[in-house]
Amino acid sequence: MSKINVLVVDDSAVVRQTLSDIINSAPDMQVCDTASDPYIAVEKIKHMRPDVITLDVEMPRMDGITFLRKIMSQHPIPVIICSSLVSNRSETHIKALEAGAVDIIAKPTLGTRKFLEESSQRICDAIRGAAQAQISKLISTKNSHGRSEKLTADAVIAASKTLAMSETTDKIIVIGASTGGTEAIRQVLEQMPRNCPAIAIVQHMPEGFTRSFADRLNSLCDINVKEAENGDSLLKGHALIAPGNRHLLIKRSGARYYVEIKDGPLVSRHRPSVDVLFRSAARYAGKNALGAILTGMGDDGAVGMLEMRESGAWTCGQDEASSVVYGMPKEALIKGGVVSQLPLSHIAAALIRESSR
Repeated sequence: MSKINVLVVDDSAVVRQTLSDIINSAPDMQVCDTASDPYIAVEKIKHMRPDVITLDVEMPRMDGITFLRKIMSQHPIPVIICSSLVSNRSETHIKALEAGAVDIIAKPTLGTRKFLEESSQRICDAIRGAAQAQISKLISTKNSHGRSEKLTADAVIAASKTLAMSETTDKIIVIGASTGGTEAIRQVLEQMPRNCPAIAIVQHMPEGFTRSFADRLNSLCDINVKEAENGDSLLKGHALIAPGNRHLLIKRSGARYYVEIKDGPLVSRHRPSVDVLFRSAARYAGKNALGAILTGMGDDGAVGMLEMRESGAWTCGQDEASSVVYGMPKEALIKGGVVSQLPLSHIAAALIRESSR
């Protein structure tokens, strides 16, 4: 299998070198070239077509979002936006996803070894996902190399039988997504009525971006959307987004559902992890839960969705035709966790329909 060729576009020589070292250390990808600004990048692209571009936002001569729009209109290539996580720029980066970026990652920070290793894994996974975006026949993610030990949801929440549930308990919806998920989640939530069941969401996204992501969804949807805080109640007509770099768990006290925000190791190579959210829904909501797994690379959420189905929950997965990357929904279907596979445009209606039964 040929390696994924990556063009790194960033005005910082340090960042270009750091990203190059991380990418070149992975056996299935390589940096084919670097550019210090978009104009240089254009000249590079004329002579070679990379599989993926990593792109900074703030650069001389032309900003990254303008360049992104030009790439999408002239030479469509999967683009990952790289940011230094400056909080007041987060809205700009979310808009970059809407302009056509496949994913958004944090620039690697030279801190502790653990942080650098986790950043490296996030970067490589994002590149793999971007390289597969919109390709109809995807290479199985089971054969990926050079990855760190993969932990299950056991590392955060122990496997357990579903707690006893009252027949009158309100329904809740849990949603998991990764690559391409920001737009998929938007489409689902925009179709939700104001009296919809409470919703908890895990979208693989770096720390510092989930708040602006939630704020933007809140401005677009009829329901209320916010970044989850520890102890927040799950209420009808409200959706809670897992904060970046923290796990989100469903908990129950009497008839009240609420969320716990928890630290812990990467699960299925992610934090937050869809498997953690889905397992907690299986344990504390059981048949009162409904689950949807949307576009994304890898298999995070596949095991958790099977646990939900085994606990009596209704589940669905986004179909291949409407997925940016048909990885997570495919693995959940293979494992037997998906009750119904649907186009993205049908998922919200299906969740509402099934929640009323």
